[in-house]
Amino acid sequence: MNTTKKLRLGPLPKTETVKLTFTCSSSLKAELERYATLYSQTYGEAVDSVTLIPHMLEAFMAGDRGFKKCL
Repeated sequence: MNTTKKLRLGPLPKTETVKLTFTCSSSLKAELERYATLYSQTYGEAVDSVTLIPHMLEAFMAGDRGFKKCL
C-alpha cells in the first residue's frame, strides 16, 4: 500500500536524543504501529513507532496554541 498523500508528520530530522519510558493503552500502541507502517511506506524509510513518538509529540506541542501562549 503506497500513498501519494503526505502525512502530517514529514521526514524525520536527525536530533540528539534522551531516553524516556511511558505507558499507553494497547489500542494506542496498535495505532502507533499502524502509523509507523504507513509512514515507512510513504517515505520509503523503515521506522518503528518508538522512533516516531518524539516527533509526533513535538508536532503536537508546536500546534498547541494554548501552550504557546504560556511560553
